[in-house]
Amino acid sequence: MIELALHILDIAENSLRAEATLVEISVIEDLVRDRLSITISDNGHGMTPEEVERAMDPFYTTKKVRRIGLGLPMLSQACQSTGGSFAINSEPGVGTRITAEFVHSHIDRQPLGDVPGAVIALILEKPEVDILYTHRRDESLYTMDTREIRAQLDDIPLNHHEVINLIRENIAEGLSELGVH
Repeated sequence: MIELALHILDIAENSLRAEATLVEISVIEDLVRDRLSITISDNGHGMTPEEVERAMDPFYTTKKVRRIGLGLPMLSQACQSTGGSFAINSEPGVGTRITAEFVHSHIDRQPLGDVPGAVIALILEKPEVDILYTHRRDESLYTMDTREIRAQLDDIPLNHHEVINLIRENIAEGLSELGVH
């Protein structure tokens, strides 16, 4: 994958397949420590220790459309190539948490990419699932929570084209205010 937003989308889609009702995406840019951390947590089915181990095997996948599961191994490799770290914590019946940490300034770190597009794709795929997206850059914070948006909409669906456009614009503006390009 050429950008981190595609990794975020891939992992969050795994959360949707695990029947999560809440997916939390956190991006933390700590420029003082020169770290970029991405955490995706869900309240889906979760995995056993054996399933976690298999998830890191590029020749194993639960997806029906392709026979290899490169997403997690590729993200792990992307972290390690910058001197970062990668971890999966999961418990059956509780959910899964994936943490990817990169050296922010490392020449091999992939660009963040189109995070607003990734979040919008998740909302369009399963509008009934709640998404909490937070992005911290040093001391500044942006938050988008579909539960708060849904509470304002009355009967308008979250995947209505005008709502989607507003969410996309809000995320893009929030990231711009943080100085994220």
